[in-house]
Amino acid sequence: MKKTTHIHFCSGASITATLALFALATLRAAPAAAPAPAPAAAAAELPAANIANIKTPADLREYFRYSPGKDIIISGHRGGMLPGYPENCIESCEKTLTLMPSFFEIDPRLTKDGVIVLMHDASLDRTTTGKGKVSDHTYAELQQLYLKDRQKKVTPYKIPTLDEVLEWGAGKTVFNFDNKGIPWQVYSDNLKGKWAKYNNIILSVRSLEECLFYFQRNDNVMFCCEISNMKHYEAYRDSGVPWNRIMAYVRFTMDPEQQAVYDLLRANGVMCMISIPSTADKVKPDAARTEAYKKELSRGPDIIETDYPADFAGLDRGRSGK
Repeated sequence: MKKTTHIHFCSGASITATLALFALATLRAAPAAAPAPAPAAAAAELPAANIANIKTPADLREYFRYSPGKDIIISGHRGGMLPGYPENCIESCEKTLTLMPSFFEIDPRLTKDGVIVLMHDASLDRTTTGKGKVSDHTYAELQQLYLKDRQKKVTPYKIPTLDEVLEWGAGKTVFNFDNKGIPWQVYSDNLKGKWAKYNNIILSVRSLEECLFYFQRNDNVMFCCEISNMKHYEAYRDSGVPWNRIMAYVRFTMDPEQQAVYDLLRANGVMCMISIPSTADKVKPDAARTEAYKKELSRGPDIIETDYPADFAGLDRGRSGK
């Protein structure tokens, strides 16, 4: 429920002054704290080796097909981030791709007027110059705001729509949608409609039921599914969803006790992804965090999801010995 702001005016105030004060008191955004908008910049030059030019569903399946000779893939969690480059931001994805190959987990969420934007939190407070819930603001209101980086520094960058992100990323990278409350049918309808031209989408699903919902309706996406133990493996094996439509999330590290599961997944061409934002990404200081990254690389996952993909740019991600 929105709070109502009550304003008491001095006697004799003009109607114009009253309206101005009311508008000032009820403004939810804080653009005064933001820098002046940056001029439109030319698209960054991306090294060819860092681009994933996915043109067809077959290209997407090949990108995620397990092969022991493939380098470990690094995925940017929440779009990745660096100082000056906030999460869930086109400019941050682009900056990462100037440094290394990557794909990006992003967080689609609905505005008050039904526009799908990128925002991890339900609240605007942590990552923008605004306050309150995303769902209480229209898209036009959100465009008054600026994004903040992980160090809480206000940047010149705006909240992007999912459509803008998809258009920018076509021919460059892959997006893993981590759904933040969008009805499944909305995704499915868009995948058949305006998103049908994009073949670089993978959907993170939270259940086999959700996976089957999309599988039965949409043939141009893959699925990121938790398959971290034998019970999960057997459920997906018996589900009818082909293995070449699946990438397996196996939680926070490669667990030796689950090696049999990894072997079965890989025998079916399925890559195993670990996610480290709550583990290795939190190690301090920086030198110790780099060592934590090396340890995870040495355990041999196929994909590592991290808040800081650019920090892997100088690390050995090859697996020639495996």
